[in-house]
Amino acid sequence: MKYLFFCSFLLLAISFPALPLCAQDATALLQKVRDKLDRVNDYQAQGLMKTNVSFLKVPEAQVTVYFKKPNKLKISNEKGISLVPKGAVTISLNNLLTGGYTVLDAGADTAGGYKVRVIKLLPKDENADLVLATLYIDDTGGLILKARTSTRENGTYEVSLSYGKYSGYALPDKVVFSFNIKDYKLPKGVTFDYDDGSAKKQVTPASGKGKVEITYQSYIINKGVPDTVFQ
Repeated sequence: MKYLFFCSFLLLAISFPALPLCAQDATALLQKVRDKLDRVNDYQAQGLMKTNVSFLKVPEAQVTVYFKKPNKLKISNEKGISLVPKGAVTISLNNLLTGGYTVLDAGADTAGGYKVRVIKLLPKDENADLVLATLYIDDTGGLILKARTSTRENGTYEVSLSYGKYSGYALPDKVVFSFNIKDYKLPKGVTFDYDDGSAKKQVTPASGKGKVEITYQSYIINKGVPDTVFQ
């Protein structure tokens, strides 16, 4: 009996110290991602945007994406409005990772065919628009391959990211946004052509999924972006 009690005590003594270590590992991995993102002070990127929303006819468009630390971001679309969720983590992960969060290690999973670590972020500010962010991170490269973000303003949206030439800066070659149309708030006064070819009308979001893809063709990194761009 004493032997069993000693063994149980020993197992507890070994197991409980491991719990804080797991949290520390998650925090260290998140810092690895931050360190890579911190290499980018600003950028100007050219890309092709494709929008897939069932009841809308939105043409493909060339876009220019501007970013400047700490959180200035602008998408300039040659065809007009861009259906990208406000504050989307998919464009600027810097905005997500500079806030105050409780970091939770959620184990392992797969994303894009890679083994990833799953980390959840809970904002410490109870009034923050972000409710929960789940990050799927390639811990070898320190890259976020997928993120699922729940917000008060625009519901839940998900992004998948793939990398290539600019992976050293954690800047993706392609991002794919997916969001619930009924939760997405279109800017006031925005009009689109319906798929049935009818005249332009004010759109009321319906149910279903929306998807926006941006394939980046080039980046200009750390060459300076004037503040006037964001006005």
